[in-house]
Amino acid sequence: MSTDIQPFEQIPLKEYAENAYLNYSMYVVLDRALPFVGDGLKPVQRRILYAMSELGLSAASKHKKSARTVGDVIGKYHPHGDSACYEALVLMAQPFSFRYPLIDGQGNFGSPDDPKSFAAMRYTESKLTPFAKLLLDELGQGTVEWEPNFDGTLEEPSWLPSRVPHLLLNGTTGIAVGMATDIPPHNLREVLSACIRLLEDPQASTADLCEHIRGPDYPTSAEIITPRADLVRLYETGNGSVRARATWVRENGNIVITAVPHQVSPTRIVEQLAEQFRAKKLPMVDDFRDEGDHAQPIRIVIVPRSNRVDVDELMGHLYATTDLEKSFRVNFNLIGLDARPQVKPLKQLIEEWLQFRSDTVRRRLNHRLGKVERRLHLLEGLLIAFLNLDEVIRIIRSEDEPKPVLMARFGLSEEQAEYILETRLRQLARLEEMKIRGEQAELVVERDELQAILGSRSKLRSLLKKELEADAKQYGDERRSPLVERGQAKALSEADLTPSEPVTVILSEKGWARAAKGHDIDATTLSYREGDRYYASTRGRSNLQAAFLDSSGRAYSTPAHTLPSARGQGEPLTGRFDPPSGARFLTTVCADSETRLLLATDAGYGFLTRFENLVSRNRGGKQLLTVPDGAQVLTPALVPGAVDHCLVAAVTSDGHLLVFPLSELPELDKGKGNKIIGLPAGRLASAPRMLALAAFQPAQELVVVAGGRITRLKGHDLGVYRGTRAQRGALLPRGLQRVDRLDVV
Repeated sequence: MSTDIQPFEQIPLKEYAENAYLNYSMYVVLDRALPFVGDGLKPVQRRILYAMSELGLSAASKHKKSARTVGDVIGKYHPHGDSACYEALVLMAQPFSFRYPLIDGQGNFGSPDDPKSFAAMRYTESKLTPFAKLLLDELGQGTVEWEPNFDGTLEEPSWLPSRVPHLLLNGTTGIAVGMATDIPPHNLREVLSACIRLLEDPQASTADLCEHIRGPDYPTSAEIITPRADLVRLYETGNGSVRARATWVRENGNIVITAVPHQVSPTRIVEQLAEQFRAKKLPMVDDFRDEGDHAQPIRIVIVPRSNRVDVDELMGHLYATTDLEKSFRVNFNLIGLDARPQVKPLKQLIEEWLQFRSDTVRRRLNHRLGKVERRLHLLEGLLIAFLNLDEVIRIIRSEDEPKPVLMARFGLSEEQAEYILETRLRQLARLEEMKIRGEQAELVVERDELQAILGSRSKLRSLLKKELEADAKQYGDERRSPLVERGQAKALSEADLTPSEPVTVILSEKGWARAAKGHDIDATTLSYREGDRYYASTRGRSNLQAAFLDSSGRAYSTPAHTLPSARGQGEPLTGRFDPPSGARFLTTVCADSETRLLLATDAGYGFLTRFENLVSRNRGGKQLLTVPDGAQVLTPALVPGAVDHCLVAAVTSDGHLLVFPLSELPELDKGKGNKIIGLPAGRLASAPRMLALAAFQPAQELVVVAGGRITRLKGHDLGVYRGTRAQRGALLPRGLQRVDRLDVV
C-alpha cells in the first residue's frame, strides 16, 4: 500500500483571513450591493429582467406566475435564496417604491402602508412594463459583453444596454463592506434634458445641470423642502441629504394629510400620533383617524380641538416629532466605467453615462453595419445567380461538388455560394432583378448613413440627442414631488403642550409629593401615609415646573403635570431625584421662568433670583443656596410685580420685624447672598434666627400671624418697622412676638 502523503499548502491564518475577507468584500461591492453606472442595476435585478425577457414576458404578453420567473433566475443565473430574489422582483413592481416600475405585477404586491405585505410568489403574476424596453430593447444588437453563468452552461449579459440613465431615474440603496449607496429617484424629463444639455455644452457646470435637474422626484407627492443651494451642493459633491415633508389640506375644519414622504408608513404615523395623544402631548387635537383606502391610500384626518387652534403651529410640531417630515441620506456611490466604486458628483455621473451610451450606440451601429454589409454581399451573389440562372442550375445538377465550381465560374465567395445553394429553386424563379436591386439600393443608403455616423462625432451626438428626446417624449411624465422651500419645523415645548390648569403641589414631611387640581385645596386635610404628615405646599399651573429645595440648598425640578394625583398619597421624590445623603426636602415652589423669588436661610442671609435658576434636568439637582452650618432653608417668597417698587419683610424668632426695599438685595444665580436682617451673635440653639420672609407691594397688606393672633400692617403702620437691609428691625407688640408666618393680601 502506498504511504505517499498528498502535498498541501500552508499559509498563516492572518494571511488567509485577510484574503478571504477581501474576496468577500469585493464580491459584495461589485456583485451585490452597488449599481453599475451604465444600467443602474444590481446583478440580481439585471438577471431578473434578462430572465423575464428570455421567457417572453414583454409588456405585450400575458402575465405569468412570479414563481416561474424566480425559478429561472435562481436556477440559471443567480444561485441564491428564492425569497431574496422574489423580494427584489416585487420591489421593481411596486409603484410606491420605484419611480418608474420595471415589472407589471398582478396580485398582492404590497402596499405603501406595508411594502413587505406582498403575497407569496406562487400566487402573484408578473411581466415587464413598457418602460423596461428602455433597458432591454437593444440587448440582441451586439451592444453588451456576455459572460458565462455560474455553472458555465449559459451566457448572461454583463450589463443591459440602457437607453436612459436608469440609475438616476429609479435610484437605489445598498450596503456593501465599508461603503454604502443612497441614490434618490429623479424625473425622466429633467434627467434627459440635463443629458442633452451636457451633450450640447460639455463645459456646462453642475449648477447649469441643476437648471434641468431641480432635485429628486420621489414616487410620492410629498414636498421636498431642502433649499436649492443645498441641493446644488449635494449634486456638486455627491453627498448630502434631502428633506421631504407631508402635504395637507383643510377640509371642513379638519386637517387632511394627503401625501407622506417616500417609504413612510401611514400606520406608523398614526401610531406616533396615538403615542403623543396617550401621553397628553397633543392637547390641541380632539381626534385623528386613518381613512386611507384602495382608491386613496394616504388620507390621515386630524381633528383640532377648536377652530382657535393654530393649525400651522400644530403641523410644525407634528413635522418635528413624527415621520411626517423625513430626511433622506444621499450618497452617489456607484461602480463606474472603470469597474471601481466611487462617489461621483452629478456632472461626472452623467458624463460617464453618456460615454457608456455613446459606446453602446457605436456597438449597435457597428453590429447593424455588419449585418447590412453581409446582406449586400449575399444580394450581390444572388443577383449573379438570377442573371445566370440556367448556368447555375446546370452546375448544380451536373457537378458532385457544385460550390467550388460556382465560386470559380462566377467569382463568388464561399458565403455567397453557400447562400445560393441553400435558396430553393422556386424562390429563385420568383425573384426579380428590380426587387434585388431595390433592396441593394436601400441597404447601400443605410450603410452610407451608418458609416457617416460612425465616422463623425457630431453626427453621433445628434443621434444620441434625437433618441433621448424621443424617449423623453414617449416615457416622460410630470414631476410628482413639488420643490418648496419651507422653514425648519419646530416642536412645541412641553409647557406649550400641557393644558394650563390651576394645581396645588403638596410636599409631605417624609418627602412625598403630589399635585391636586385647583387652588382651593386644604392640604392639611388630605390623607398621608402612616407616620407622615403635611409639610409644605405651593400654588401653580399644570404647564409649569415644580421646584423643590432640600436642606443642603440644592434645587430640583419636574413638570407639575407629571406629579401623581392628590387622590393618592403621592410618590417619594427620591424616586425622581438623588439628593445628598442626609438631606431632606423642605419646601416647594411652582412658577414661570421669569418669576423672581427671595431665597434665604434662617441665618439671616439671602438673595433675589429667577425661578429658572431652580430648574434642573439632572437627578442630582443643582446647588443653588449656600447653607451655613446649623442653618435651615426657608420657604422662598414670591416677588409680586416690579422689583423697584417692592418691599421685603423679615421676621425673627425673638419678634423683630424689618421692612426694607427689595432693590437693596442683589439678584444672583446662586450663592449665600447678603445679610437681610441683623441677628445677635451666638451659636446656641436658643439664639434668635430669621423665621420667615415676605415680598409685597406698598399697596398690599402684610399679615403677621402669631398663634391665634393676627395683625395687619399697611402704609403708615409699617413706618416703625421700616429700615435698611441688615438692620435689627423693630420689636413687634407683646403677644405677637412668637410669629408663625407672614402673609400678604
